[in-house]
Amino acid sequence: MRDGDVLATAELATSWRARTRGLLGRDSFDGALLLRPCKQVHTFGMRFPIDVAFCTGDGVVLHMTSLRPWRMSRVVRRARFVVEAPAGAFERWSLRPLDVLEIKE
Repeated sequence: MRDGDVLATAELATSWRARTRGLLGRDSFDGALLLRPCKQVHTFGMRFPIDVAFCTGDGVVLHMTSLRPWRMSRVVRRARFVVEAPAGAFERWSLRPLDVLEIKE
């Protein structure tokens, strides 16, 4: 959520195994994947490009990037979690750095 607007349904990956697997092995994905804790991601072995938002523990978007398959992001040291979505999702959601995301569990 951002400012009370639901952007997407999120799947949570909080265990080491779930974070390691992430979106690997999937041909597509609807919604978003939240990886917590996380400071860096890769798309080695992925089948589609993704948007990635690195966020503080309070949900402030610190850095955003798009990654094609077989790429690695930079490390974002202040990040506490990452939101991944299919490429183009952040543009559709008008997501920008410094936006504050709220995760409802």
